[in-house]
Amino acid sequence: MTGKLALLTTVTVATFAAGAAMAQSSGDWTGFYGGAQIGYADIDTNLSGVDGDGVIGGIILGYDYDLGDWVVGGGFDYDWSDIDLSGAATVEDVWRLKARAGYKVNPQGLLYGVAGYAEAGTDTLGSDDGWFVGAGYEQIVAPNVSIAGEVLYHEFDDFNSTGVDVDATTIQVRAAYRF
Repeated sequence: MTGKLALLTTVTVATFAAGAAMAQSSGDWTGFYGGAQIGYADIDTNLSGVDGDGVIGGIILGYDYDLGDWVVGGGFDYDWSDIDLSGAATVEDVWRLKARAGYKVNPQGLLYGVAGYAEAGTDTLGSDDGWFVGAGYEQIVAPNVSIAGEVLYHEFDDFNSTGVDVDATTIQVRAAYRF
């Protein structure tokens, strides 16, 4: 996992650096956005030996409001996955309702925190809801285009009344078109 994280971090930093040089936006974050994300998920349970990791990715939609140095917003993410949990179940999808608030470190760069509601679905155990919290950095790289890196920690207690507690960490790179 350390090698995957190092590669993802290197690619993300290089992309942000290249994008910062190309950015030609006024830095106004107000408006709707839509796009895609892809990354890595690491899932653990309270059952010994039942865990899994793999690729996760999907769509993002949201709205931000620029307050000057601060930006607030809300969003929706839907991710597909095919993460096997040691043969006990396969995580097939996750969706999230998000609230975020961030500080503009420069007119095109936003450092933010995010939290909200999540629901995860499996092939054999059904689906259940939980919560998540995380942080990210988003950079406007061209007029109406931004990229971001985001880390989220999810928790699902007593998954679908099975007595299984599930927690997951996702690391994703996002790209959005801002309307």
